[in-house]
Amino acid sequence: MTEATYREAVNRAIAAELEADDDVFLLGEDVAAAGGVFKTTEGLQARFGAHRVLDTPISEQAIVGTAIGAAVQGLRPLAEIMFADFAGVCFDQIANQLAKYRYMTGGQVRLPVTIRLANGAGTGFAAQHSQPVENWFLNVPGLKLVTPATPADAYALLRAAIRDPDPVLVFEHKGLLNVKGPLGDRPGELGRAEVVRRGDAVTVVATQLMRHRALEAAGVLAGEGIEVELIDPRTLVPFDFETVRRSVERTNRIVVVQEASFAGSWGATLAARLTIEAFEALDAPPAVVGGDDTPIPYAGVLEDAWLPDVRRIADAIRRTVAF
Repeated sequence: MTEATYREAVNRAIAAELEADDDVFLLGEDVAAAGGVFKTTEGLQARFGAHRVLDTPISEQAIVGTAIGAAVQGLRPLAEIMFADFAGVCFDQIANQLAKYRYMTGGQVRLPVTIRLANGAGTGFAAQHSQPVENWFLNVPGLKLVTPATPADAYALLRAAIRDPDPVLVFEHKGLLNVKGPLGDRPGELGRAEVVRRGDAVTVVATQLMRHRALEAAGVLAGEGIEVELIDPRTLVPFDFETVRRSVERTNRIVVVQEASFAGSWGATLAARLTIEAFEALDAPPAVVGGDDTPIPYAGVLEDAWLPDVRRIADAIRRTVAF
């Protein structure tokens, strides 16, 4: 395995799939000549040509609409939404067209469209460019939602998403682009969680930036004799509920750590499902650590206060273990 940054992993995954399948093409704002606003697509147009890596106008509706039409005609589009927040502009195309096309044609037409979205807070982009947008799509059947936290997952899961026969949204966290780690050379599998750390005191489930902060909190708590089992679901849809359930049946406690505020979030959904389906395994109420129920502040000190940090995560775990 080689080492790469999260940014490089995304680039290599796109290149691998463009190389493997002539039906794959990339489109989006500034993805070609400029190499992407976050430099995740740098060099791809020079390598694969302007017919495979296309710059588009500043129109998310046009980007997703083009991807849908191309997929109907048998191609395999990879569309980029520069900031995940801009998915609000093309929400109708994603929620009412892309997600429902296979169902409304009785399975006669499948749309192998992958949409990459730069997601998440912690980088100073303020309220309209920092939201954990994956939660917007939890109530849209027909979409798969991928949330890689490491370079290895950014590479493997993006390749799996592009190869999937159905629509997949891949959320690439802006705060992780420079994180470095080992990289494999094969596509991954959607819907399989990773047990990042073994423990017997409490189950912690966290994604993306929160996975890294939860792992740091687990190290702090290990010094206090609290052994955390950390799980990264990696995909929110499909969600590997059985891995989480098995862990909770051993630890009897769960803390979910997410960027989003509580209402309508994947963490709230998981806490509710465990309460319904695994109530007897719980020795303490499920806890959900998340952002405050406010827009994300621009000022650095306020954004830091908004995002769950290691201290807040560790405190929530201590309270749950002590219950």
